[in-house]
Amino acid sequence: MSNHYFQTLIIGSGLAGLTLALRLADHQKICIVTKQTIHAGASGWAQGGIAAALSDDDSAIKHVQDTLIAGAGLCDENATRYVTENGPSAIRWLIEQGVDFTRSSEHETGYHLTQEGGHSVRRIIHSGDATGNAVQKVLIQKVMAHPNITVFEHHIAVDLITSDRLSVTTPDHERRCLGAYILDKQKGHVVTFTAQNTVLATGGANKVYLYTTNPDTATGDGIAMGWRAGCKITNMEFVQFHPTCLYHPHAKSFLISEAVRGEGGLLKLPNGERFMPWHDARAELAPRDIVARAIDFEMKKRGLDCVYLDISHKSADFLKSHFPTIYARCLELGIDLTQESIPVVPAAHYTCGGVATDKCGRTDLNNLYAIGETAHTGLHGANRLASNSLLECLVFGHAAADDIVNQQINVPPKLPDWDESRVTDADEEIVIAHNWDELRRFMWNYVGIVRTTKRLQRAQRRIELLREEINEYYMNFRVTSDLLELRNLVDAADLIVRSAILRHESRGLHFSKDYPNILPLAENTELNKSCVDQ
Repeated sequence: MSNHYFQTLIIGSGLAGLTLALRLADHQKICIVTKQTIHAGASGWAQGGIAAALSDDDSAIKHVQDTLIAGAGLCDENATRYVTENGPSAIRWLIEQGVDFTRSSEHETGYHLTQEGGHSVRRIIHSGDATGNAVQKVLIQKVMAHPNITVFEHHIAVDLITSDRLSVTTPDHERRCLGAYILDKQKGHVVTFTAQNTVLATGGANKVYLYTTNPDTATGDGIAMGWRAGCKITNMEFVQFHPTCLYHPHAKSFLISEAVRGEGGLLKLPNGERFMPWHDARAELAPRDIVARAIDFEMKKRGLDCVYLDISHKSADFLKSHFPTIYARCLELGIDLTQESIPVVPAAHYTCGGVATDKCGRTDLNNLYAIGETAHTGLHGANRLASNSLLECLVFGHAAADDIVNQQINVPPKLPDWDESRVTDADEEIVIAHNWDELRRFMWNYVGIVRTTKRLQRAQRRIELLREEINEYYMNFRVTSDLLELRNLVDAADLIVRSAILRHESRGLHFSKDYPNILPLAENTELNKSCVDQ
């Protein structure tokens, strides 16, 4: 077995991980571990753009207010101010790296800014309708060319290695993360990665649901590993369902950007009648939780398979230039958005909760950081404001890098190899596929946009049975990528359900028929493993 040592181990290759890597690379040797290729992951799928106060009629204060309103009382105001104040400099850094945002001679910034739901002004800087892809391409090129960055593709993390579990004595006698066990998917064996600092940047857990806008990589790996290592987990009940996922049998996980509504797209029933004004004064530009619940309500009330997003009243030239990716994909499927409405449904999109961190990305386990969708920073509260996600990746990627650079060097001890002497190859892999399918279906049915206590309890009982089967499988057979992802998804599902059961109100993304009112005091839902295990 091989044993690697790097000063910083970054698990995940999305925008948060790449940003951190590039900010650190001139100071130390680091590595990025990614379970598919470096190009895979949710960041590259982001369409709309990045929110930042860039124009003369905008300010960090306005951005803060919009974020707080969308977050339904649960945003951390200090974290929100920190992110919004650092937004413009984060955008400037991307431009310096070579990201080509869509330009406009009509705007004093020189760039075209669009508006999305929940924003009071135009502040979304973007690259056409494929912002994430444009940003990732530039940063990946920089990462792959840097001599201090080593990238391990097709490697999936098994678990974090902590000092207490190995009975390793640290200089200050405090619990520390010492690295991680990583499965080399191509060679089929587990490698030990030792690191002075380890960073969880694996994205969210939205593959826990049957319908999602996320890629197959979004299996909650970092959240589950952080939880198993004893980290505090916060607000996992707040799962954002994007209101407009393309509804088509051949359109797996294709998102219709919120910018379509920002540029005048209207949500309609099959008869062509608008319905959002019945639900909120902001209509199509209401925050995502409100729009998603409105669509869900109308679909259930009328027995609809989908609703329709219509922007055909805009000129064809406008639509082709502003939404080239969406236009092309819809056309491939026989939908001409210049002439007809787009069928859409809500789908799981973003995990607002996660591993609790401070404003430097530090978790409550020494030498372990969490950034991006894996983390709970306090920015999103009970509902993420559109296009704040990539901004959070940038700002906290920078913050974590600054904190790591200023740390005192403390080389971890040599760690033992992974022990698989008492396991065998699995005899029935179909068990994993069946459990995966069952989990995603009952999470969609019982822990979706509208919840009840009875549904949550049913989901919890099924999770307990699945966990027993998976743990038995994990203890007796060699680990595989599918098994590890399923194990992480079950842990993530359990955290979502536990958190939802604890919240006796309806706030933001969490709506309960049993507790339809909002409580006067907004409080986070915090899960601590030591308390849960008792």
